[in-house]
Amino acid sequence: MDVNTNLSYAKSLDRSDPLASFRKYFHIPDPNLIYMDGNSLGRPPKASGKRVQVLTEEWGKDLIRGFNKDWWQAPVRVGEKIAQLVGAGPGQIVVTDSVSVNLFKLASAALSYRSQRRKILTDSLNFPSDLYILQGLKHLLGDKHLIIRIGSKDNEITPDIDELLGLIDEDTALVTLSHVTFKSGYLYDMAAITETAHRHGALVLWDLSHSVGAVPIELDACDVDFAVGCTYKYLNGGPGAPAFLYVRKDLQNQVSSPIWGWWGQNDPFTFSIDYEPAPGIVRFLAGTQPILSMLAMEAALDPLILAGMNSLRRKSILMSEYLIFLADELLVPFGFSIGSPRDPNIRGSHVSFRHKEGYRINQALIEAMSVIPDFREPDNIRFGLSPLYNSFTEIWEAVNRVRKVMDKEIFERYSNQRSIVT
Repeated sequence: MDVNTNLSYAKSLDRSDPLASFRKYFHIPDPNLIYMDGNSLGRPPKASGKRVQVLTEEWGKDLIRGFNKDWWQAPVRVGEKIAQLVGAGPGQIVVTDSVSVNLFKLASAALSYRSQRRKILTDSLNFPSDLYILQGLKHLLGDKHLIIRIGSKDNEITPDIDELLGLIDEDTALVTLSHVTFKSGYLYDMAAITETAHRHGALVLWDLSHSVGAVPIELDACDVDFAVGCTYKYLNGGPGAPAFLYVRKDLQNQVSSPIWGWWGQNDPFTFSIDYEPAPGIVRFLAGTQPILSMLAMEAALDPLILAGMNSLRRKSILMSEYLIFLADELLVPFGFSIGSPRDPNIRGSHVSFRHKEGYRINQALIEAMSVIPDFREPDNIRFGLSPLYNSFTEIWEAVNRVRKVMDKEIFERYSNQRSIVT
């Protein structure tokens, strides 16, 4: 059957989808609600709800004894699960803190390690919090570094790769980028950027927040130095679930976290008053870990590991190609344009549609049509496609409901006044 805009075609894709059965692993109380914001916050896995019986079983019965069972080792144990999704060997990932805190730790470690260099390269498409962390760190270190943000040639869709590669030189301390950019979904060539940086002696720090769980990642094969990532997007770990960080094995004992805390101490229960960093990746832990949210997130990882990243990526590409096809056929006539790369090889798992009334359209979809995407300034409506639980029928229906919003001008009922969370 040739690709077309009929609902029957979407249903045929669902019938042949090898991952369709994974939807049953998730809590979906309202089948009419089409959730396409998994790139911001994933759906709750049923296993996570069962795992938080820790409240009554482990915490309730074991009390503090739980730390000697499996709580203390949770940051490392859960890190090893994530390692399976990002191409990392053992002992290189821990789950801890937030992406912002972890970015601060690793950027600080990198700049200290390359202390004679002053340039930090990033891009204007990076997630703003990442840029704020760099700005704060620059100030903290006496404003001796120069932060250079490369731009875009095509209205914030694709970064200027030639500019980036041309700026990497012997004065570059750190190149830090989002593997998948948060607005357009552009997917960087991790191997090529990392290799160029290393050729000039620079270190590389990748933010995997919008790629982990949706795009195959090979941290070890790409010889990546540092990485951070979010667990509540495609990893479905729940709101505010702890993030993770990666430090390449041979760098771990050569660099130091700027935050010295007792979980990163070599022998914490000697209660020495002088800090001695633990060997390996554990030195990047700081304070007591959020055990409840960490254990819930751990349970959420199992379906992704079972499905496999290559299978997830194949479905992700098929979904995003189908969504773009439908948009070209049915939404472009209403003034929409595609705000993501059209080449699936350089696109993550979310697709942005741009429209001058983007915010009001987004509000109409959420409030009147039971479709949940999200909005990013100035005019991007992002549709996050999660291969484990989104279906092709949902994609068809979402586009059909967008078309109704436009055809009946439903968006005009809504204010352009921004909410706190968009």
